[in-house]
Amino acid sequence: MRERFTAVRALVAAALVVVAVLALETARAGIEPKPLARSQVTIATGAGPVVFNVEMAVTWRERAQGLQRRHYLAPDAGMLFDFGKSEPVVMWMKDTPLPLDILFITADGRILSIAERTRPLSTEMIPSRWPVRAVLEVNAGTVARHHILPGDRVIHPIFEDAKAE
Repeated sequence: MRERFTAVRALVAAALVVVAVLALETARAGIEPKPLARSQVTIATGAGPVVFNVEMAVTWRERAQGLQRRHYLAPDAGMLFDFGKSEPVVMWMKDTPLPLDILFITADGRILSIAERTRPLSTEMIPSRWPVRAVLEVNAGTVARHHILPGDRVIHPIFEDAKAE
């Protein structure tokens, strides 16, 4: 098990290097990222539903960019990272000046785990620990304010698609 964790960590580190190189080359070329598709996500909590207007990060490049260099995120906004399949994922806050709450979501739309109030601009790895289909990033403090908990259901078409698999 320890060997597998070490191998996964090495793979994640290599992927992060590729992401950094890609971001640097994109910046050097003066390429502006294209606007992302927008959608709505509802989280069914014990306190009632919470709706977010999200940007969809679906491609590898969109997920690599994430919320980097953003200085503002509306209170009801977020970014939904769709990995297209269930796999362990690792997030980080490099070049992201906003503190965020990060929700790791399984293929059936259940919140598996939550990283609250992440540290802006940090290269600390934030792992899902188990396979997830998606990650939702929202402003820090949102999880506590809306009483969002692991096990709450996230309602979005990507999770409906996963049920058919």
